[in-house]
Amino acid sequence: MSQALAQPDFSYDDVYAREQGPIFMTGIQALVRLPMAQRRHDRLRGLNTAGLVSGYRGSPLGAYDQQLWKAQKHLDAHDVVFQPGLNEDLAATALWGAQMHKAYGKTRVDGVFGVWYGKGPGVDRSGDVFRNANILGSSRLGGVLAVAGDDHAAQSSMFPHQTDGIFQSVMMPVIQPASVEEILSLGMAGFELSRYSGLWVAMKTIAEVVESASSFLLPAAAPLFVEPEGAPAHGLNWDPRIAWPAQRAELERRLVDERIPAAIAWARANGINRPILRARQPRLCIATVGKAHQDLMQALADLGLRDHDLQALGVSVFKIAMSWPLEAGTLLDFAEGCDELLVVEEKQPIVESQIKDALYHRPAARRPRVTGKTDEQGRPLLPVVSEFTPLMLARVLRARLAVLGDTLTLSDRMAEVEARSSATPVTPMPARKPFFCSGCPHGTSTRTPEGSITGGGIGCHVMALSQPTLKTA
Repeated sequence: MSQALAQPDFSYDDVYAREQGPIFMTGIQALVRLPMAQRRHDRLRGLNTAGLVSGYRGSPLGAYDQQLWKAQKHLDAHDVVFQPGLNEDLAATALWGAQMHKAYGKTRVDGVFGVWYGKGPGVDRSGDVFRNANILGSSRLGGVLAVAGDDHAAQSSMFPHQTDGIFQSVMMPVIQPASVEEILSLGMAGFELSRYSGLWVAMKTIAEVVESASSFLLPAAAPLFVEPEGAPAHGLNWDPRIAWPAQRAELERRLVDERIPAAIAWARANGINRPILRARQPRLCIATVGKAHQDLMQALADLGLRDHDLQALGVSVFKIAMSWPLEAGTLLDFAEGCDELLVVEEKQPIVESQIKDALYHRPAARRPRVTGKTDEQGRPLLPVVSEFTPLMLARVLRARLAVLGDTLTLSDRMAEVEARSSATPVTPMPARKPFFCSGCPHGTSTRTPEGSITGGGIGCHVMALSQPTLKTA
């Protein structure tokens, strides 16, 4: 650990009480701290707000409620209420109602910002609530962040799953933190985006990020966000003057024609998608999304490629934090002049498809070839199934540079990486007996009292049902 991050007298309370300087926390603790950080930020701006957190736990967010209860005194001090939902739908409905709190009479605060949380299958089942709440809109001093726990490789789920498409179908912007630090920075950006655009905002988390821990420096000053000009005179947020169902067509028009473009304009104005390394003579531009960014950076380190090596190779790196709707202009300006744009994202090609759409009408001279799930000849390149590893990306990077005509010393370096990988013994996956997801309340709530008669089914996502019976239900 660097001297700047050394914390010999660090305590648990510092995780939530410390306002600047070095900090150490897990991704789950960052999610607990997030509404407190938003409340502090609002107080500094003289805003009278409060927070509400509600959801339904499940890996990789299985310990979130436990940490929220543990931090109760800190939540109370920041006027943040934690009320777990009976299920994901009711939790989302409570947050929906909090965005319209002024419709129910005199209020103590001017706005309530909210955090919904749930595992990927919980996002599936709550799509109807998300759709209705999002089309009606968030309040100007509220805002909602829907935190989804995705499981790309079914480490704690019946099947691999990805929530991006669900959020896209209900027209909720999706942000993807790649580190513990970004859970805080992008989380606060998500609240501000929700307040400005009137949209609910999704935050996609996976185990490699939210279940990790990190030391980093808290900024000395609160983040500053820019609101782009051009918002309609009637506003973008929940509007009690719009009556449902008589004006449902107007609600759709505002969502599609005003709120989604406003989210894209906000992302551009605040540089939420940003360059990491810009080559002076770009040949290969790599666009990364979420956790895949960390995989790429590790692959570059494993290959011994430092900034000056990447400059010599003409390799640029661009990090996408808001994967949908994609603010493509900044990326395409960044990639201007490159031969190839390689998109590194796990699962379905959400960003890759949007990039191709944005490039479609450009003249050929300004249209780099786009690779990602396939290469330039349509052959499989990066898989849609499971998850990425740094070794996988090192192999792909070596192959793409070879297409561009570079051999350099990467052949030797790749051989060393492969040798190190093959020297690591592979432990067979142990056979798993069926059990409830880690952190799932059904693990205890469905235990049958001795002497009672059982029947019915299980309303839970049960892992690895490889055995003929399930004795816990």
